[in-house]
Amino acid sequence: MNPETIARLLIRCDDKPGIVAAATTFLYHHGANITELDQHSTSPADGQLFMRLEFQTPALDLPRAGLERAFADTVAAQHRMNWRMSYAADKPRMAILVSAHDHAAMELLWRWQRGELRVDIPCVISNHEALRKAVEGFGVPFHHVPFETATRADAEDQMQKILVEAKADFIVLARYMRILSGDFAALWPSRIINIHHSFLPAFVGADPYRQAYERGVKIIGATAHYVTADLDQGPIIEQDVARVSHSEGVDELRRLGRDLERQVLARAVRWHVEDRIIVDGNKTVVFN
Repeated sequence: MNPETIARLLIRCDDKPGIVAAATTFLYHHGANITELDQHSTSPADGQLFMRLEFQTPALDLPRAGLERAFADTVAAQHRMNWRMSYAADKPRMAILVSAHDHAAMELLWRWQRGELRVDIPCVISNHEALRKAVEGFGVPFHHVPFETATRADAEDQMQKILVEAKADFIVLARYMRILSGDFAALWPSRIINIHHSFLPAFVGADPYRQAYERGVKIIGATAHYVTADLDQGPIIEQDVARVSHSEGVDELRRLGRDLERQVLARAVRWHVEDRIIVDGNKTVVFN
């Protein structure tokens, strides 16, 4: 299937009979061939409906703007929908923020280079110089922005300027080990994706893998989520875990953790790029 011909329609509205039929009938009458359709209702009565349709565009009888205008007038208004259309041919521009740990950022750059992530990467920003050579080896501009708690406002202003000039559509914190302010996060609602470890029990502070080892954890994991003003409390996109035992040392726990972080973050970014995520308050509906 040619990704250049794929369009997507995401819908959220009050659930009632006829909504799926209205959306699909509209697309049919305008020449679209629907190739994917997923839906979720929070309750059979008085619930919210979430729907994602993927359709082919070569036979459409209207240009983009005309199709969206017609849908807004004839379907969305009638059913009071929160909706949007997107087109796979329009690659989103993904900025990466990273510190000194390279595994998550390198995974994204590698997948992008291989064509597995349909994005453009206009910049990588780091509070360390350590990864400059590796990043520039992919042909991606690298920006060093020192970031300390006392100078956070200045650093965030500088990063925001870089992101605006790069025309970034969303940001990935690929093990960026600095806490962004609520004001910064508010500028990018549901457009900053973070990855971090997730232990049972949870460990905060320095060297969480050593803490986990010393407590004898049996499960380690990773969580990808959207960033909000509340630290690590944003809507969760994807998680994964691995079982461990007394035989794994601290270094092995770290290696397993890095592997989980790479995979979980890559899936979360791909689902964001493919418009498979609808944010519902502090939760997500993910059609994967």
